[in-house]
This record gives sequence, structure tokens and C-alpha cells, in this order.
Amino acid sequence: MIKFHKSEILFFLLLAFAGGVFAASVFAVSQNIILIAVALSIGIIGVSAYHNTFSRAGILAGALLFVFALGIIRFNYVSLSKSILSQFSDIEAGSSPSSKNSGGASRGVAVLLRGYIDDEPAYKNGKAQIIFRVKQIILRGEVFRVDERTIISANVFPKYQYGDFLEINGALKTPQNFDDFDYVNYLKKESVATTMSFPKIKTDGAVELGLFEKMKLGFYKKIFAVKNKFELAVSRSLAEPNASFVNGILLGSRQEIPEKLKEAFNKTGTSHILAVSGYNITIIAEAVLWALVWFFRRRKAFWLSAGLIIFFSIMTGASASVARAAIMGLLLLFASGYGRLSDAKNSIVLAGAAMVFLNPMILVFDVSFQLSFMAVLGLAFVYPLLNYKTEKISKIAGQIGEFVKSLKEIILMTLSAQFFVFPLLVYYFKNLSLVSVVANVLVLPFVPAAMLLGFLFGLAGIIFVPLGRIVGFAAWAITAYQIKVIEFFASLPFASVAVSFTWVALIIIYPILFFGLWRMKKRILL
Repeated sequence: MIKFHKSEILFFLLLAFAGGVFAASVFAVSQNIILIAVALSIGIIGVSAYHNTFSRAGILAGALLFVFALGIIRFNYVSLSKSILSQFSDIEAGSSPSSKNSGGASRGVAVLLRGYIDDEPAYKNGKAQIIFRVKQIILRGEVFRVDERTIISANVFPKYQYGDFLEINGALKTPQNFDDFDYVNYLKKESVATTMSFPKIKTDGAVELGLFEKMKLGFYKKIFAVKNKFELAVSRSLAEPNASFVNGILLGSRQEIPEKLKEAFNKTGTSHILAVSGYNITIIAEAVLWALVWFFRRRKAFWLSAGLIIFFSIMTGASASVARAAIMGLLLLFASGYGRLSDAKNSIVLAGAAMVFLNPMILVFDVSFQLSFMAVLGLAFVYPLLNYKTEKISKIAGQIGEFVKSLKEIILMTLSAQFFVFPLLVYYFKNLSLVSVVANVLVLPFVPAAMLLGFLFGLAGIIFVPLGRIVGFAAWAITAYQIKVIEFFASLPFASVAVSFTWVALIIIYPILFFGLWRMKKRILL
């Protein structure tokens, strides 16, 4: 009989919970099926405990089924939670919220919303998208107190900022799914259940807030104000597209990057450098750690890299997705910084399961979380194996062994992170980059230097623009090299090919990858 270690049992239980959340995300699981699964799991555990022969295997099987059912229950609880704003959406003239039109085809009755902008406005396709925190809703003179978010589509001008108190007059709508995209659940992961298109907006919607909410609002307003000044200083001190590239790798700002350059990043599989995800944060943090160990002891270099992650997260606004990515990056960085990379696996899986428990929507509907989790898993599972297989390289190198060892480390980390991320990138972007590995190896080692110099000349530019331009020359040289490399590989006729497959194929690919790693590890141990 196979015996599992306690850590392996915990891993399987966490995987079962995630499996339940995934099943509920993809399929409509009825209440009856959940009750049957719970009853069956309890029955299996009871029978197995009574018959000692099959006790361990049976109890584990029953526990896995029970935790799987808990995953379904958790997703359904969050997904089916009632939104107060939804009761005021799609209301026809002469109707009350309780008798609203479920079809949502009419224009609807305008309601008055008061609250504040709860995130940085995004600008795309000639319109602004505003995440609005509603604190009051007024309909026919009656005031309802709420605390929910809605998405407002508005004109680009006038410009609004995070924390602005607004009074909005318009008709709430229930979002609809696209043909191949579950838009409703995608919005739910951001705690949004309604939308509003081009309402009347006034800047006098101040409402009373609690002490904690006031402190949060004041803190983030200052953060975004510094971020905006920094972006402006970079833009004034550096020519385009280098300025947009620096703002992208430092702050995750992609709005000003030319579409042609974005396409080049996509073709070369380097777009993760500009994305605020664990894929981005982990690779950059590991690269910074690799660079710092040349000047500091490994543990001191670790704390400096960890500080960079925290600073990076705050400067980008510390949204929920950024916070999740930062936690993943810090977990792996901690293990790497203290030389215990192989011990990080359960911590990473536990952290991922905790995030999914808090917000079950992210497992299927948050690409950033998926990239973060898979990149960190790749570094935790794949890197030790690749490092073992190539450990002779540094010894053969002789006197230049340390340099080769450091170069080998950053290359292996790049390959390890991409091992699990690659299928996701192909699935979502319908594009298979044939130059991704080479482009990443040539570009990524210079990202820490570009970040450091970009940060320094951004600060200098805030103080005095000419000083920023002088300091920014070195940053221009490095980013010019990176951009040229990316554009060169993107211009190759074989740079990428169009590839498309379904999510069913995706969930088949990953077990195959894990099985291959497991077999490789078994051979090494033998």
C-alpha cells in the first residue's frame, strides 16, 4: 500500500479544493449533486474507519471528495451572492426594483449614485473606464446605503482621478456574457455586478466615510499622485518609446506603449515584462537578487530584493491582483534567498489555495493570478531539476566559473518560469512564439539595471528635468538595446505562429507536464 507523507496529503487536499472551485467555475453544479458528494464522502470515511484494512486509503479518498465539494460550495456562495446594486439594474419605467425587467433590453430608469472612484481610471478605445465605489443610491427620492463597486464607461474628458467624489446619474445595467467569454464572472472577481454607460457626472458627490476608509483613501491618493508625477518625469526626461517602456517595467503602465511595440512583445513572448503579475514580479526579483549577490551577502541581497517587491507593489497601486502577485514573488524569493528553494512547494500551493478561498473567481477568470501561480510553480519545481542537470557547467568553466554560474542561473530561471506559463500564454493569446526563450535570455538580464536606472532618473526628473535627462542617458542605452532585440526577433518571419486549443486540452497538458517532472525527479533520486 502506498504511504503518503503529511505534506503530500496536504498537497492533495489543496488540489482537491482547487478542483472543486474549477468544476463549479466551468459547470453549473446543482445543490443535489453537492449534497450527494458530501454524503458519499462522509460514508466513505465512516466505512473506512470501521474496516481497518482500507482505513488510510479510504479515509484519504473520502476526505478528498469532501474537500472537493467544499470547493464547489465556496465558489457557489461567492458567485450567487446577492448584489444590492443588481436589484436596481434594468428597471423599466413605472417598475420597482423588485419587479425589474430581467431581460435588460430597455434603456432603464436613471438612478442617482454617490461615492468615489475606487481605482485608477483606464483609458482605451476612446473612452474612460472607471471603477466606482457606490456608497449611496437614490431612486425616486428614496436613499439606500450600499458599499459596492460598479464600472462606469465615460468620456475621456474631463479627466478624473482616484478618490474623486462624484454624483452619477444614469441607468444601471446587468453585464452580459460574450460568445466565448464569461464576462459576468470576470467582473465578479473584481466585486463588480453592474455597469453604467455614459451617465451624467457631477463632482459634488461627497459622502460620509468611516475612519479606516478615509485613511485608505488618503493613503492611496498620495501613492497615485507620486506615481503620476513619476510617470510625467520619465516622459519628460526620456524619448519614446523608451519612456513608456520604463514606465511599463516599473509601474505596469502600458497605455502609452505603441501598439506596434506591444505586438512585438507578444510575438517574442516578452509581454510579461510589462504585466503586473507574479510572472513579472518573480522574474524581476530573482534577476535583482542575482545581480545583488555580486555586491552583498545572499541574505542581505534577499532583503533588498524583497523591499523592491513591496515598493513596486505600492507604486503600482497595490491592487488585489498586484498584492497576490507580490505574495507569490515574496514566497519564492524567501526560499531562494535562504537557499531552501525545494521546500517552497507546499507554501506556494497553500498560498495559492488561500487566495482562491478568499476569491474563488480568480482561479478561472484572473489571467494574472494564473500566470503568477504557474511562474512561481515553475521556479519551485523545474529550476532545482534543471540546476542539478547542469551543475557541471560551472566546474568545467574554470576561472570564469562564477560568471558562467551566475549567467546559467538567470537563464535557468527564465526557462523554469516559462515551462508552466508557456501553455497559458499560447491558450490566451492564440500565439506560439518560437523565439521566446532566446529573446527572454537576451532581454531579462538587463531588466534590473533598466529598473534601477529608470527609478533614479525618474526621481531626478521630479527634482529637475535637465538632471533627469542627464541621468536618463544610461537608461536610454539599456532600454534601446532591449527594444531593438525585441523588434528584431519579432520581425523574423518564423517568430510566431497562430495556435489555438480549448481549455480541455489545457487541463490535459498540465498533468502531463507534472508527470514528466515527477518521472525525472524519480530518476535523479535513483
